[in-house]
Amino acid sequence: MATGALLWQRYQDWLYYHPGLGLYLDISRMRFDDVLVSQLQPKFVKAFADMAALEAGAIANPDEHRMVGHYWLRNPELAPTPEIATEIKTTIDSIASFALKVHDGTIHPPQGGKFTDLITVGIGGSALGPQFVSEALSPDRPPLNIHFIDNSDPTGIDRVLSRIQDRLNTTLVMVISKSGGTPEPRNGMLEVQAAYRAQNLNFPAYAVAITGTGSQLDRVAQSAGWIARFPMPDWVGGRTSELSSVGLLPAALQGIDIHSMLAGAREMDIATRVPDIKTNPAALLALAWYASGNGKGEKDMVVLPYKDSLLLFSRYLQQLVMESLGKETDLDGNKVYQGIAVYGNKGSTDQHAYVQQLREGIPNFFLTFIEVLHDREGISPEIDPGVTSGDYLSGFLQGTRQALYDNHRDSLTVTIPSVTAQTVGALIALYERAVGLYASIVNINAYHQPGVEAGKKAAAVILKLQTDVVKALQGMTISAPVTIAELAATIGEPEQVESIYKILRHLQANDRGVVLTGNLSQPGSLRVAWANK
Repeated sequence: MATGALLWQRYQDWLYYHPGLGLYLDISRMRFDDVLVSQLQPKFVKAFADMAALEAGAIANPDEHRMVGHYWLRNPELAPTPEIATEIKTTIDSIASFALKVHDGTIHPPQGGKFTDLITVGIGGSALGPQFVSEALSPDRPPLNIHFIDNSDPTGIDRVLSRIQDRLNTTLVMVISKSGGTPEPRNGMLEVQAAYRAQNLNFPAYAVAITGTGSQLDRVAQSAGWIARFPMPDWVGGRTSELSSVGLLPAALQGIDIHSMLAGAREMDIATRVPDIKTNPAALLALAWYASGNGKGEKDMVVLPYKDSLLLFSRYLQQLVMESLGKETDLDGNKVYQGIAVYGNKGSTDQHAYVQQLREGIPNFFLTFIEVLHDREGISPEIDPGVTSGDYLSGFLQGTRQALYDNHRDSLTVTIPSVTAQTVGALIALYERAVGLYASIVNINAYHQPGVEAGKKAAAVILKLQTDVVKALQGMTISAPVTIAELAATIGEPEQVESIYKILRHLQANDRGVVLTGNLSQPGSLRVAWANK
């Protein structure tokens, strides 16, 4: 164990500070040495060059033959063409103008007055980013109260709609889908449309689309006369879309300063372009991740923000890190099984949740503390003589960090002065760049998601199977039941018996015409028929 003097020196040697943002990054409690840094130097030289090429408009996502341009969103002057730069600037201006018109009532519900609420319908990055930013930055009394439909769960959709059923006529709806064909946002849109119809409300008069130009959703919104449409560029991926219209529009409608978010990200982008490991905070993060997991993701990333408003940061990072880095093959086609698992809670709740295991259980993780220096607006009362509740929170963080290190558990700490639009934008940019640099170091494509696409295709197969099952059953009567295996053979899918059984079980549970008879604990013995109603 290093002595206090040695640790203090290591802390000073590896501490990064950004004076403009007031942001600190401390990786001194990650156990790496100068030998590893020297060995990684050539990889970082390549990573810095890769990032420079990406920002210049190179095809950084070779599988989909796409540019990767989320860095241009906060600095349009970097865009590779004047047309892209103009599109970015125009979109930001349009978002700010639209939000202002909603707030002052220029854009209003058909009956007049002002919009009071906002429903956003999206999935993945189209929900996680806006949710994180809303939790972190939305004022206590926002101009519009925001509600999220981010799944295809009927109960979850009903819960959101029931909360605002008496205000549906003053609720704006934002549907977010790049292609317009992703099932979850499409389903959410159709469910919301049905709720508006049930109250005799003209849905297009309440609807806004964020989608790719010319997409299926874009065509629907245009032909139906929705209030507005905002572009989602092809060169922005869902998990890096928070500083595009996907995240900026809901933020602006809540009264969040989107220009400060963009400025914070732009400031961090400048810092993370520096081609030097020790003075580049994103490179320091990538170095720490590599060192902890031996470049193979052998340890999980636990994210603990010691601030309630940053609770959802770990969920946001789950997608950003895991979807970007969780890859079976590298850029040369070799099987590598890369990735870093991410999970988290918040401090000091974690003291009473899972720090026990982190301290004494399996050492299969490294910890990321997010520290916020400023406690609250105004003067904090003393809980004990000379001690405030914020002092306790700070003490819990420092104590947990030390207790973990004493038992050979590594951690790094990101410190910001306060949770503001500027610092949140900087955090988003910091981790976006760290992911890009790490991906280059381990030679993977951070910007595609073949595993996600595989899941979508498999789901489509199941839904097609359900259509075939229902069609076959509809010709049957309750007096002529068949076994599930016989039904599978009838539709030419004898290998899909298990999937067909689960389809039937779900349909019966929802009173959808299926009748299963027999011993439910022995699915192979069940017989099925269609109940004519």
